[in-house]
Amino acid sequence: MAEVIIAQTGGDMAQFRTAGHLASWAGVCPGHHESAGKHKSGRRRHGNQWLNGALGTTAMAASRTRVTTYLGARYHRLVPRLGKKKALVAVEHSLLAAVWHILTDNVAHHDLGGDYFTRLDPERAMRRLTRQANALGHTIRFDLIEAA
Repeated sequence: MAEVIIAQTGGDMAQFRTAGHLASWAGVCPGHHESAGKHKSGRRRHGNQWLNGALGTTAMAASRTRVTTYLGARYHRLVPRLGKKKALVAVEHSLLAAVWHILTDNVAHHDLGGDYFTRLDPERAMRRLTRQANALGHTIRFDLIEAA
């Protein structure tokens, strides 16, 4: 993947002002077409075909990591709401945003982890667990343990 990105972009991210510009150039930005309150087809752009092929393969591999990585957790979190293909495009967008930051800021990749969304909003995770248990017919009570 890294070789394809360097080959297609030249490795110089100065030509892309933001990560969104890179994603738009690559054709992995979400489409949005609305008129008079009617949502129409929001197909993605064609973009760079070589970069799209490599991104698709990488996103599929990342989606199979389950919840051990940030990208795997992002994919599995989006699938119920968006569907598999749109979730893959969202992971591709996240990949390109990370690549842009890595190459622009000259920093190493730091994975946020599979539990990033749980750590981001623990109360939401508790509500989700409670709803799931109630749907199965169980009653759950959570007690707050105060740290010393």
